[in-house]
Amino acid sequence: MARYTGPKCKNCRRFGIKIFAQNLLANARGSAARVLPATSLPPQRRRRISEYGTQLREKQKARAIYGVFERQFRNYYKKN
Repeated sequence: MARYTGPKCKNCRRFGIKIFAQNLLANARGSAARVLPATSLPPQRRRRISEYGTQLREKQKARAIYGVFERQFRNYYKKN
């Protein structure tokens, strides 16, 4: 079975939760609350996420929590 080897804190910030056990102490280092530098551009409006987008985000979050890729995740889903 394959393993995700990319940046782990990036996914934690993306989903807004701690996914990996080693990142439970990440708040002490401040990696989850990264402050982006202010620019001179006006703030952009955030679009409303569609129902499909919400479902896709939750599926990707579940995949990240269990540490499996898409094909393995589909196989788990087909068995149940």
